Amino acid sequence: MAKSLLSLGSNLGDSKALISDALEDINRTEGVTVLKQSSLYITKPVGFLDQDDFVNAAALVETSLDAHELLKAMQSLEQKYKRVRLFKDGPRTLDIDIIAYDEVVMNTDDLILPHPRMHERAFVLSPLNEIVPDYQVSLHNKNISELYEALDEKEKAGAKKLNG
Repeated sequence: MAKSLLSLGSNLGDSKALISDALEDINRTEGVTVLKQSSLYITKPVGFLDQDDFVNAAALVETSLDAHELLKAMQSLEQKYKRVRLFKDGPRTLDIDIIAYDEVVMNTDDLILPHPRMHERAFVLSPLNEIVPDYQVSLHNKNISELYEALDEKEKAGAKKLNG
């Protein structure tokens, strides 16, 4: 069984409910068990800024699926929630990214592991730091906590934990 880190985001519709429902669906996915999930975070958009703030969360999962099978399963869930990719960094009902998959380092047409920009993004690292601060990220040779601490203070301030 492999362990994988997932990052979830939404800024269309009832994003809080969408993320919560998606985490339940991930746990119901054959071959995938959610071991830990973060609180919800409100974050500013990256790239295309003229859109609503995002709700983000993260999960540590255990899976019998290989990395590409996990990607296909998560893309299938995105489609269930009517994910449409109009343009890069655009608004979305649900985005699920595989951030890391065990110690795997890969760069294929459809999947790069670990995620190539994870170390730059508070919307990824803040929720992960809450649940798996000691998770060692291959390639970066640092754990989540060290990557989070290395973020710019302005970037960190852009991710706030939601209460309730």
